[in-house]
Amino acid sequence: MEVTRARAEDAQKMGSGSATANQAGPIPENCLPAREDSRPGKVIALLNQKGGAGKTTLATHLAGELALQGSRVTLLDADPQGSALDWAQRRLQNRQGRLYSVFGLARDSLHQEAPQIALQTDFVVIDGPPRVAALARSALLAADLVLIPVQPSAYDVWASHEMVQLIAEARVFRPALRAAFVINRRVVGTVIGREARAALADQPFAALTAEVSQRIVFADSVAAGRLACEVAPQCAAAREIAALAQAVREMLR
Repeated sequence: MEVTRARAEDAQKMGSGSATANQAGPIPENCLPAREDSRPGKVIALLNQKGGAGKTTLATHLAGELALQGSRVTLLDADPQGSALDWAQRRLQNRQGRLYSVFGLARDSLHQEAPQIALQTDFVVIDGPPRVAALARSALLAADLVLIPVQPSAYDVWASHEMVQLIAEARVFRPALRAAFVINRRVVGTVIGREARAALADQPFAALTAEVSQRIVFADSVAAGRLACEVAPQCAAAREIAALAQAVREMLR
C-alpha cells in the first residue's frame, strides 16, 4: 500500500485535541464515542519478554497505520516504563494532530478492561510489558492476535521460548488466540533476516512475511512524536509498516 503525505495530513485532522494519557483509575467512558458497529474491535498485543526488540516503535506505528487507513484505534500502554505515553506526550508538545487515543493501563486487569474498550473502537493495540509475567498473561487473555517482535539474532530467537510458553498457557483459555513473530530491526543488505526466519521455522507459529528494517527514520520520528510516514511519506520504512498493517488485517479476518 502506498503511503502519501495527504494521508498523513488527513490523519492529523482526525479527532479533537491530542493523544490522551491516563495512567491511573478506570478509563472514562466518554473518552471514546460509541461505535455504530455492534461487533467488538480486535485486540492486538505486542509482547516480548526480552527488552530492546522495538516493541513500542512497532506498536505506535502499527496503530498509526491502521488509523491512517480509516480505522478507529486505541493504544494501551501496558509497559510500566510508559514509552508509548511518552511518545504521545511528545506529539502533544509538538502540536501534532491526534491519530488515535493512548491510555496507560499497566495493570493485570488488562484482560477485563481491553475488551470493554474494544466495544468502542475498531482496533485496540497493546504495547505490552517486558519481563512482567502477570501483565503479559493479562494481555494475552485480552488479545485476539499476539505479535512477537524479534530482532534477527540467535539470542532473540532463543529468548522467544518463554513467550511461546505463555501463549500456549493462554490458549487453554483462549483457543482462538492467534500469534505470529515479526522480524524487526533487520539490517538491510544482510542475510541475517533470512537466518532468523529459518531459526523460527521450528516454532509453533510462523513469522509474518512482512519484515521491518533498522532505519534512522524510526528514531527520528519517535523523538518528534511522529510516524515514519509523516517524516518521510515515500520512505521504505513507511512501506514496511503499511505491509505489516495489511498482514495483521489478513490474520484477523
